[in-house]
Amino acid sequence: MSNDQPYGVPPHDPNAYDPSVTQTWEGQTWDTTYQPAIRPEDAHGHAAAQRQPYAYGQEHGQEAYPQEAYPQAYAQPEPYPQYAPPEPYAPGHARPPQQHPQQQYSPPMPEAHAPAPVAVPTPAPAPAPAPAAEAADGPAYSSPTTSGNTRVTDAQRARAEGRSPIIEPGMRPAALTALLGLLLAGGAALGTYGLLLPLVALQGLTAAGWFRLNGMWPARQGIALAFLGGLVADAALLATGREHAAPAILGTLGVWVLLSLVLQLRSHADPDERMYGLMATIASAALTVLAAGHLGAEPDAVVAGSVAVSATVLARALPLPGPVSLVVSLLAAAGAGIAAGTLGGMGASGALLGLATGVCALVGLRVASYDYPSRFVHMTAGVALPLTAAAPAVYLLGRALV
Repeated sequence: MSNDQPYGVPPHDPNAYDPSVTQTWEGQTWDTTYQPAIRPEDAHGHAAAQRQPYAYGQEHGQEAYPQEAYPQAYAQPEPYPQYAPPEPYAPGHARPPQQHPQQQYSPPMPEAHAPAPVAVPTPAPAPAPAPAAEAADGPAYSSPTTSGNTRVTDAQRARAEGRSPIIEPGMRPAALTALLGLLLAGGAALGTYGLLLPLVALQGLTAAGWFRLNGMWPARQGIALAFLGGLVADAALLATGREHAAPAILGTLGVWVLLSLVLQLRSHADPDERMYGLMATIASAALTVLAAGHLGAEPDAVVAGSVAVSATVLARALPLPGPVSLVVSLLAAAGAGIAAGTLGGMGASGALLGLATGVCALVGLRVASYDYPSRFVHMTAGVALPLTAAAPAVYLLGRALV
């Protein structure tokens, strides 16, 4: 440590603070955890380097002499204290041990020009999303998941919550039913072969929708068998004519019951499952074959009945209370039957035919709405069953009234 101080200067208390004395660190130190205290008297932070000098000689019992201020003062303040490089000791003198001054240091104080810490705003938690409302036109799937869970339909959610198992198809299947009914009416007005194309579409929807309504899917063999029965009934009607429509339909139905029984006997499933599949196959084949009654009925009856079914399902899909919706649907069926019968030559008897077909259409809608049906059931059985259920009424009342 280099001390250029003259002798003869009266000593003073080494523990007293002297702002004119500048401390210089000499020698190497590896203490990097120590932070010097900043005195409030120096606004620029230079007082951190001004400490009481080490009094050489106190270690040997001698009286320490104060240091005199350096004649060179700082002209401009610097942001950080400058440390002098270590000077070599004179030969013959032992290197003094490095000791920390016995001065009590206060904790570091923040500098005057340091910016205040800025508080980072914490984002507010997002509110929990409200449960999605059910779609007006029928059950829909929930949002897809990535955790491997299967998607839950509105029908499955309703079953889990214990709500009513009756879910109406809604306006979209009703619009499709009305469109298919108008196609049947237009085809019947054109002739037998004009009716054949929409009738085949009706039979296909009936075969697929009934199996899905009973929870059996894909059931390709059963659907193909039932649809083939409908096509065979159509071919039999075209071959024999309207005069022999009843024997053609009943004969095809009997043959298809036997084929369904043979198909289930060859199955290797459990007995309960085979019995359930047999009932579903026979019912699907019977409905598909009975839909061919539109082809065997009078054309004017097909026109009035199809228009009445279209009006019934559209009125039923309106957002009305239950009893009011039922009355409005039957009134719409009777009115549509009168209008179509008047144009086709049936007169007022078209009201009776329209009312009967309207009742059958409501029964078909009720069946398609039962036991928590899915959207696929609504778009197949919900579209086809009202027209399929009205086929026997169109055939029988058409024969009696026309």
